Amino acid sequence: MTITCFIRYRIDPFQRTAFGEYAEQWGKIIPRCGGHLIGYFLPHEGTDDIAWGLISFESLAEYEAYRQRLKADLEGKKNFAMAQSQRLILSEERTFLEAVDSTLELSATPT
Repeated sequence: MTITCFIRYRIDPFQRTAFGEYAEQWGKIIPRCGGHLIGYFLPHEGTDDIAWGLISFESLAEYEAYRQRLKADLEGKKNFAMAQSQRLILSEERTFLEAVDSTLELSATPT
């Protein structure tokens, strides 16, 4: 079973660009530590202080192993420290989801 860690961030809307840079750094770090990065998403229109990150794993055990590797990763530590020092993230929530496989990545089929 694949699980996806859905991270909901409440960000400082005046630091949207800095949060985007923070997310880009995870694009290098997360795969190296064993996570399948689906992507990070910034607010575009409407609510301006909510962003998301989605990372998939084969199991909760794989997620736990990933967390250990992430804690030891020097670039990961640096990215966490940057976000804290700049106060980019006001809060974050994690929810673990199970995909309905038959619904994933379906392309548009206009009639």
